[in-house]
Amino acid sequence: MATGITVSERILQQEFTVRYRYPVFFTQHIFDPANACLRRFLEGDAGAAGRKVLCVLDGGMLAHHPGLEETIAAYLENIPGIRPAPVMPVLPGGEQVKNDPAFYEAVVTAVEKHGIDRHSWLLAVGGGSLLDMAGYAAAVAHRGIRHIRIPTTVLSQNDSGVGVKNGINCFGKKNFLGTFAPPAAVFNDGAFLSTLSMRDWRSGIAEAVKVALIRDPDFFSWLEAHADALVQRDETAMAGLVYRCAQLHLEHIAGGDPFEKGASRPLDYGHWSAHKLEQLTAFSLRHGEAVAIGMMLDVVYARLSGMLASADEQRIFDLMRRLGFSWYHPALEDPALLQGLEEFREHLGGMLTILLLRGIGRGEDVHTMDTARIKEAIQLLRTGDNGHFAAD
Repeated sequence: MATGITVSERILQQEFTVRYRYPVFFTQHIFDPANACLRRFLEGDAGAAGRKVLCVLDGGMLAHHPGLEETIAAYLENIPGIRPAPVMPVLPGGEQVKNDPAFYEAVVTAVEKHGIDRHSWLLAVGGGSLLDMAGYAAAVAHRGIRHIRIPTTVLSQNDSGVGVKNGINCFGKKNFLGTFAPPAAVFNDGAFLSTLSMRDWRSGIAEAVKVALIRDPDFFSWLEAHADALVQRDETAMAGLVYRCAQLHLEHIAGGDPFEKGASRPLDYGHWSAHKLEQLTAFSLRHGEAVAIGMMLDVVYARLSGMLASADEQRIFDLMRRLGFSWYHPALEDPALLQGLEEFREHLGGMLTILLLRGIGRGEDVHTMDTARIKEAIQLLRTGDNGHFAAD
């Protein structure tokens, strides 16, 4: 029967929806035998045949928690239906774990050696870099092993640890290789934060300022009211910061573009230069420190562009000063910094899209950045520097 359609014109089209759901728990001393939070989660899916668990641990975190490996092993061994792998890979924390492919290969090798399958769990305990790398390894092994995140830094508890992105660095570019793979669950244990250096404690606050600037003016006011308590390491204030920041992050993910198919990425506010600053400083800058500088660069740029009122700019500078952030680094004046714009465009997959502030809690996407104005903003940051970065 003639249809008017040739074989070369035939089309089959498929469309389906996949629903994701994962809980984010807030607790204290998660591996204490009296804490049933993680145990209840694992028991709920152990099944009659049991489930294997491979733990991947951040060596930097372990240095502050002696005996934690044994504590974790004992905790898991006492959960009915759970079979922990006999070895827990211990890998460096920080950006080096994402820079060297040997660490990613160590995780997938452990997955193969211990028979971790798609009904098993990979449980990662550590800072954001370790979680990024372990999540990437879990996502590509067997085309996807369920992974559980236990973030141990402010930065990972309020930002990357609760999101859906995983990745490692390649070709000198941050997160060049990566996946969108939501975790099975996230457990934020506030007790881990007590051992952080002051530098790492402060670094994570930068992402809270970021999400307040782009989404929630009331949260920004809360940060202003609690800045002194946060600098004094008040644990109640930090718990409030982590909870609200994680909540806003999750609301954004549920807002319609969790896998970043569009051009706009508001959660990367300040990141076009921050990622490049990390690379230019050989990652001697903490991620949060680089984000603080990147945000302030874009704040000044927005004010110079007539988008942001001077009063709002001053409020932001005052808060960053009270929190102890510096907003200048000599690497800002490296000519290679501007390559960050092209790398950001490439990472977005097409048109350059940079979010700039119209006000506190209100952003607007722009698609061009004036080089001369960027350089002017950098000079203003240099002359108004808040001093050197605080030591640990």
